[in-house]
Amino acid sequence: MKLSIVATLYQSQPYIVEFHRRASAAARSLVGEDYEIILVNDGSPDRSLDVAVQLTAQDPHLVVVDLSRNFGHHKAMMTGLGEARGDHVLLIDSDLEEEPEWLQPFWRQMNEDASDVVYGVQAARKGGGFERLTGAVFYKLFRLLTGIAQPDNIVTARLMTRRYVDALLLHRERELNIGGLWIITGFRQTHRVVKKHSSSPTTYSLSRKVSHLVNAVTSFSSLPLVFTFYSGLLISVTALFYILYLVSRYFSASSPPDGYTSIVASIWFFSGLIISFIGVQGIYIAKIFSEVKQRPYTILRKIHTSNSDRETIR
Repeated sequence: MKLSIVATLYQSQPYIVEFHRRASAAARSLVGEDYEIILVNDGSPDRSLDVAVQLTAQDPHLVVVDLSRNFGHHKAMMTGLGEARGDHVLLIDSDLEEEPEWLQPFWRQMNEDASDVVYGVQAARKGGGFERLTGAVFYKLFRLLTGIAQPDNIVTARLMTRRYVDALLLHRERELNIGGLWIITGFRQTHRVVKKHSSSPTTYSLSRKVSHLVNAVTSFSSLPLVFTFYSGLLISVTALFYILYLVSRYFSASSPPDGYTSIVASIWFFSGLIISFIGVQGIYIAKIFSEVKQRPYTILRKIHTSNSDRETIR
């Protein structure tokens, strides 16, 4: 099979039919009938699954992977890539903010550059000022704390070769950050500037963005633990010099230090530091706990397709 198009479904009911039509047309323009479209239902609370399953009766190219519950966008994408059989795989969102027609220019650029990945990058991040600000902060902090050169304003849409997808799927950690995995998998990757539309409100609140950043950083870097060590060392050295100052003052001026306010403030400050440092270590321990259990990161309920060849493979 020449091409697989993979997308996830979550609150995607209004877009599925149009996405399927446009993705099918884009695929046919390049590879004829030698393609498949894989839609992964990530426990969507609306009728996304029903609409997608109805389309499978009309189109043997369509495969609907129904997960047993909501596992998260990144895990659903990796599951879809695991089901893809094409020599080339287009990963894209199904809400039409990313255009299925990008397939053609991505394909041309891949051939021209002899690259294994062509991914989309927004010239300017969509959304309001707050969304742009938090997005910029996320990418800068991620690069600073992990050393991974993830580009600003990267989008989901990307065309990948079979060998790159196979290499990407070798990563089996349970706490996924697919953006970092895209980079560290390597191979020749080139970008293409795209304009992402605003067809649906973002589901990433500020708390989810902070949680996403913490997960991303702790998945790829031990720098927070190193920072904890050096912070503790700096505080200890500072406290030692302060103690020496108090001792010298006592012997020179014969006046013991007075005042309880500074003592209470110091206890409060250092207690907060200790708790935060323990929390950083707790995050890493929690990740170890999650990994050693070796639970599957997604569970499939059923695969829907009218393609008899696909069913025999399963």
